[in-house]
Amino acid sequence: MAGVEKQTTIGQFQSFIREVYGVPNDRHFSLWDMLSNMERFTMRGLKGIRKNDYNKAKYNLLVSLSWFASILNRLHIDLEDAAWKRFPYMCSYCASCPCECREKGIKSRQDTKLDEGKRPASLEGFQDMFEKIYPSEQRTTEHAGIHLAEELGEFSEAVLGYMGEHREETFQELMLEAADIFSCMIGVFNSMKTSLSEELSMMFHNGCHVCHKSPCCCGFQSILAFDS
Repeated sequence: MAGVEKQTTIGQFQSFIREVYGVPNDRHFSLWDMLSNMERFTMRGLKGIRKNDYNKAKYNLLVSLSWFASILNRLHIDLEDAAWKRFPYMCSYCASCPCECREKGIKSRQDTKLDEGKRPASLEGFQDMFEKIYPSEQRTTEHAGIHLAEELGEFSEAVLGYMGEHREETFQELMLEAADIFSCMIGVFNSMKTSLSEELSMMFHNGCHVCHKSPCCCGFQSILAFDS
């Protein structure tokens, strides 16, 4: 049975989502449907943050992340590669670690250079990398959540832009926004002092987190009505 291990890589997580949800997604959901579900569960997660219910926040953000991975699988986007190119162990804007945008008043995006020797080997490693770039003690969980909502809007616009134009330039922009929203998702988990890979391994230890089948056997109507 397919499952997520605590030491999973980002690529392995995407492969898990493809194995468990690829068939039902292809049969039941358009790209717009999946984007809507990603937004739906992100908003539920943010509601959990507002109400100081971090269990609700974590659960719904994990479901949102699974829809996010489904979107990237549909578009054949390698999230790990996109995240690493955007954040090669440094801020994507000021090119520093930790980020110095505020202190230096950076007004334009600086050039970043890839050092493959620093590339994290696991999802946990990426979470640690983002903690070093954007230390969680410098923001509240609410602030991290607001940033996630902002990036969700930009990611949605990028998806709509690419599907409307089908140009390589807009696809490249979509990959940048995918990396940005991933960094913000991890930022929320860092602010909650929670291991993303550990939470994923508990939620998806045995196929689908609801029916525990691989591929998922949840009915279309039960997915529409799903609430937590």
